[in-house]
Amino acid sequence: MSSNSRTIGDAVQRVTSTALGPYQSAVVRIGFSVTWLLFLLSEIPHRRELYGPDGSWGWDMAQQLIASNHAFTVLMWSESALWFELVYALALLSALLLLLGWRTRTMSVLFMIGVLSLQNRSIFMGDGGDNIVHLMAIYLVFTRCGQVWSLDARRAADSGRQGVDRVGPALWAVLGLALVVVTFMGEFSWGWAVVLWGLWAGHGLWWAVNRYAPGDPRSLLDVFANLAHNAALFVIMAEVCLVYATAGWYKIQGSRWQDGTALFYPLHLDYFSPWPSLSGLLASSGVMVMLLTYGTVIVQVAFPFTLFNRRVKNILLAVMITEHAGIAVLLGLPFFSLAMIAADAVFLPTVFLLWLGGRAARGRDRLRTATRRGDPEPERRSEGAEADRTLVG
Repeated sequence: MSSNSRTIGDAVQRVTSTALGPYQSAVVRIGFSVTWLLFLLSEIPHRRELYGPDGSWGWDMAQQLIASNHAFTVLMWSESALWFELVYALALLSALLLLLGWRTRTMSVLFMIGVLSLQNRSIFMGDGGDNIVHLMAIYLVFTRCGQVWSLDARRAADSGRQGVDRVGPALWAVLGLALVVVTFMGEFSWGWAVVLWGLWAGHGLWWAVNRYAPGDPRSLLDVFANLAHNAALFVIMAEVCLVYATAGWYKIQGSRWQDGTALFYPLHLDYFSPWPSLSGLLASSGVMVMLLTYGTVIVQVAFPFTLFNRRVKNILLAVMITEHAGIAVLLGLPFFSLAMIAADAVFLPTVFLLWLGGRAARGRDRLRTATRRGDPEPERRSEGAEADRTLVG
């Protein structure tokens, strides 16, 4: 009994004292920021037709749908083309800043608002990956995804030399003023008003405690933040498992998946054939079509059950990432594949992520050295190596 009590106590201590998976949450943040940013950039020429005033899903139809499903979108606050362009630009900017890890807590909220606003304006514009981005944008708000590989982490390491932070309070005040204006205009439902005002107040409380009471009050806030982070990370993992399990078990019920020919048909659709010769070559081999069809079902059904075996899990994870890369090339669904790979990254082993971070840091250092004239001084090289070790570790 005492042994069980110690085990439970150790588990509670770990969950409350540490934000688990800092590298995994950072990779998820980077992955979904990149996915959404690249999608928005690629659709700039068609943005008005997809989500704006020139879309086939008109203003009146969007109003009727949102009135019934109560979805959140700031694009329905005004029919103005200027308002749409402003929201689109802010969605781009928040994705870029979240990718860099600048003011991650604030940017994660703005990122969520941008994703929900555009996707809920025209819900039929997507390829499946938009649903994953939609959910993960909400979950990221509750994670401490900027602890590593971010500008926030670098600023925290240099906080002693930089002095008092003035940018954070200024950003908080500007967003607070925007919330006051929008609230008095009556654009928020009471639910979203509570959520956004609560996040705004929580960010202010965090800054004030960190600035004026860094002792026990800060430790208490850390406990709540760690609990929220770990719960959100668990939900992300459960969501990925649910997606694969649901997809796999539904495929099993399909006759084309049962006879091993399901992959044959999308390879012959023009919409899913960006490389017709490559698709035709693959479709011409009945054995390859059968193996890929059955392999997809087996991997998706089996993956949630492999989480208790690290080696098998890592093998299937590599297979799934390769599969999504193949989908991006063969079926022309790059953003769906990027979203799924970003979601899969939550299960990547920490050792691999540390190795990957070290390689990226060394590559960055080589690039900086190559852009300079002559050989840098040994002291500067050693300072750069030390900074890289701090960033990765």
